Amino acid sequence: MRLANLRGRLVVVAGAMAVDVAEASEGRFSADPQAVFAEWDAFRAWSASLDWSASLALARGKPFAVEELGPPVPRPPQVFAIGINYAAHASEAGYPPESAPVTFTKFPGCLAGPVCEVELPSGTVDWEVEMVVAVSRDTVRVRREDAWDHVAGITLGQDLSERTSQLAGAKPQFSLAKSFPNFGPTGPWLVTPDEFDDPSDLAISCALSGETVQSARTSAMIYDVPELLVRLSRVCRLFPGDLVFTGTPSGVGNARSPKRFIRPGEELVSELEGVGRLTQRFVAATADG
Repeated sequence: MRLANLRGRLVVVAGAMAVDVAEASEGRFSADPQAVFAEWDAFRAWSASLDWSASLALARGKPFAVEELGPPVPRPPQVFAIGINYAAHASEAGYPPESAPVTFTKFPGCLAGPVCEVELPSGTVDWEVEMVVAVSRDTVRVRREDAWDHVAGITLGQDLSERTSQLAGAKPQFSLAKSFPNFGPTGPWLVTPDEFDDPSDLAISCALSGETVQSARTSAMIYDVPELLVRLSRVCRLFPGDLVFTGTPSGVGNARSPKRFIRPGEELVSELEGVGRLTQRFVAATADG
């Protein structure tokens, strides 16, 4: 199943059509895309009773454009972000491959839908394509073998990063530097894990102005999704609807020689196998920005 946020309403994407969940459930489930996580098990049981095939889409669905979609998880209680989770990226960033995962947050105000315009606050904005998972239920000290049962779905994200402010000061300022407006585009929808042959092994990539700058498989993660949930839930209680950005592969601009950052007028296209595509267009900061 593919869940999306269409103009602020929860929909199931069936083919090229969107079925409004509140209408299809006759009000049993809210139109609010965030509210579904509080009733995830009930929602999954209800959705399993329906045929989300073309016949249902034709009867109840409406066509839509991807530009109309917002972030599939619009107001997560918590957003966890993982750094240094691919060995090649650890190497290019100067970390030993056995490093514990760097954990920070992207503040929820930076989240955006799959197609958006991003204002560049400086000339040192970098790209970081990532697989993102949404938590399905309260999670405390989850066992590894149970971890995927605590995942509502998989989506695609960009952890856009302003490197000057990130590296300013005595210690890096990860969270603020990664939370400018629209610095967390996600989408285009949330795909439940049962849609994948192997949700731990997906092709992921991004291209800047037509040049592929990152390309890997998520199976190359040092710490896979179950291990991340185990480690996070040992310390923090995870809530339904939380997001976890799982880390980026090698190829970021800050690690290149010479360094390469995003310029006004450029377009960044990110892709995750079985999920879809993000498209961000970048503009210069306004005079009062």
